[in-house]
Amino acid sequence: MTVELSAHAKLTLSLRVTGVRPDGYHLLESEMVTLDLADTLVVDEAGAGGLEVVADWPGASGTRHRADVGPDAANLVTRALEAVGRTAHVRLVKRIPPGAGLGGGSADAAAVLRWAGCTDLAAAARLGADVPFCLSGGRARVTGIGDRVAPLPYEARSFLLVLPPFGVDTGSVYRAWDELRAAGRLPAPGTVVNELEAAAVHVEPRLRGWKDALEDATGLGARLAGSGSTWFVAVPSGRPGPDVPDELTVEGRRAPLVGARTWPADR
Repeated sequence: MTVELSAHAKLTLSLRVTGVRPDGYHLLESEMVTLDLADTLVVDEAGAGGLEVVADWPGASGTRHRADVGPDAANLVTRALEAVGRTAHVRLVKRIPPGAGLGGGSADAAAVLRWAGCTDLAAAARLGADVPFCLSGGRARVTGIGDRVAPLPYEARSFLLVLPPFGVDTGSVYRAWDELRAAGRLPAPGTVVNELEAAAVHVEPRLRGWKDALEDATGLGARLAGSGSTWFVAVPSGRPGPDVPDELTVEGRRAPLVGARTWPADR
């Protein structure tokens, strides 16, 4: 039997680092929403296993290397199948760019868990910090190491995202946050919407140019999605102004502007 699953991106609207556990895991408090941007997984239960990945995210080119989403053994789809004790061949059409801070891998894993009938947030958390929220979806306050998900009322909202032509490694951002905190070089707590922004820019200085370009194009304040690389602005009217372009160019490199809307929790 073959089934087709949707795996929706998540957008972190706010993020505060509230502490660091003795084991090195960072404690967070954030608000997350699900977006209508989604990967597609075609799961063949009769298949002999294996993972086929198709790069179809905005701005992806045919020359993109398969390594963009990591080796099969490390991919969250493979790990989620192992977690639920299932075997299947999966064709994964990636529309959520890797390394974009939009939880694409976590959404894929959550889709596999739902397919297998697993609703255990603790099991989801063992796969990754964003998997529990992606398993629940909608809008929620997420705390702890991502394992505590408190649903919030759904709000219909629209955003405009710029997807730079590079990703940012989440682990590197958290290590940079630790270093900047030890050096006293972080903004005061509560003075920024996303407390990982300074660390992300420290890891990847090119992020600054894309933030500036998005703000110049829209006249709106841009926020970083999670640990990056996506920047986004809220669009109160539901659509950007007529003068907003379809893509931005920074230092000779182009990136698409993508409209996205919130998506309610799966029922």
